Amino acid sequence: MVYIPPDFEAPIVPELDEAERELDATILAALPEGCKIGSIVVHGASHWALSHRIDTTLPDGTEKPYFLKVLSGQLGKEMAKGEYEGDKAMHAVIPNNVPKPLAHGTYTKDPNRHFYLCEFHEMDDEMPSAQQFVAVVAELHKKSVSPTGKFGFSCTTHAGNHPLQNEWCDVWEEFFTRQLREEVEWERSVQGQDSEMDELLEAMFSKVIPRLLRPLQTGGRSIKPSLCHGDLWHGNVGVDMGTDEPILYDPCATYAHNEYDMTSWRSARYRTNRHHQTAYHKFIEISEPIEDRDDRNALYALRNNITVSAQWHANKSTRKLAIEEMRRLVAKYPDGIEGFKE
Repeated sequence: MVYIPPDFEAPIVPELDEAERELDATILAALPEGCKIGSIVVHGASHWALSHRIDTTLPDGTEKPYFLKVLSGQLGKEMAKGEYEGDKAMHAVIPNNVPKPLAHGTYTKDPNRHFYLCEFHEMDDEMPSAQQFVAVVAELHKKSVSPTGKFGFSCTTHAGNHPLQNEWCDVWEEFFTRQLREEVEWERSVQGQDSEMDELLEAMFSKVIPRLLRPLQTGGRSIKPSLCHGDLWHGNVGVDMGTDEPILYDPCATYAHNEYDMTSWRSARYRTNRHHQTAYHKFIEISEPIEDRDDRNALYALRNNITVSAQWHANKSTRKLAIEEMRRLVAKYPDGIEGFKE
C-alpha cells in the first residue's frame, strides 16, 4: 500500500478550453504530413501542465494517437524543452521503453503557451514486475554515454516545475553537492528555516557527502556518468498495454552516478523498495566501496525527501524524515573523509 497523507490535494483536471479545440499551426507542423485529426481530449493534469490525447489517421489509414503536454510562461517553455531533450536522450538508448518525442515549441497564436509532443502509449496504471523494471533501468545506465564524459545535462531539466542545476562537472561529489545546496535553499524558501536542520546540513556538506561520495572517484576507483531518468517513482512508470513493456516517462534527466536513480527506491510512500535495488544489482554491480552502498542510497533518498518537501508546502512529514536521516548519517560519520579507511 502507498501512503497518501490526508492533506494531499490532487490537481483538478479541467475541461478542454476553446484555445485547445483546434491544434495550433506549430503542433500541426510537427505531426506526420497528411494525417487527419480526429478527437482531442484532456488526458490528465499536473499543477503546472495540461495533457491531451490527439487521435489521428495517417495517410495509409493507420490510426495513430499522440500525447500533447501544454504549459505556459517562460518556465513552461523551459520545462517543455527539458522533457523533450530528456526523452530524446533516453529514447535513443531504450527506444521500446520511452515514448518517442516529436517536438517542443511555442504556439503561433499565443507566444505565452508552449508544448511538448510525443507518441502516445496506452498504459496500465500498474508497476511492471521488479525484474522487468530494473532490467530496463540497468540497460539505460549501461548503454548510455555522456556526450561530454561529464556529469550533468545539455539543458535545464526540472524537479516538478523547479529548474535543476545541470551544468557539466567532472566530479560527482561536486555535482551532487551543488545540486543539493540549491535544492536546500528552495526547500527552505517554502518550508521556512529550521535551526537543527541548518546545523545538520553544515555537517552533511563538510563531513558526510565527502565521506560517502569522494571515495567513488579516488584511490583508483571511478564511476561512469550514466544517463539517469532522475525521478523514477511509480507515477512516472507504466506498462504498455499493447507490448507489456515497461514505459518510463516524464524524466528530469541527467548524466549521474547510476545509483542516483534509486532515490525513490527506499521510501514507503512509493511502490518501489529495497527489493528493486537487490534486483538491479544482479544486472549492474554495486559501486566501490561496496560497504557504503546503503548509506549512499540514504544520501540520495535524502535529496528526494528535500525535493518533495519543497514541492508541497502543506506536507511537513518529509522534512522530518530528512532531518532524522541526517541525524543518523552525521552521527555515523563525524570524522568525514578523514575517517575513511581503504
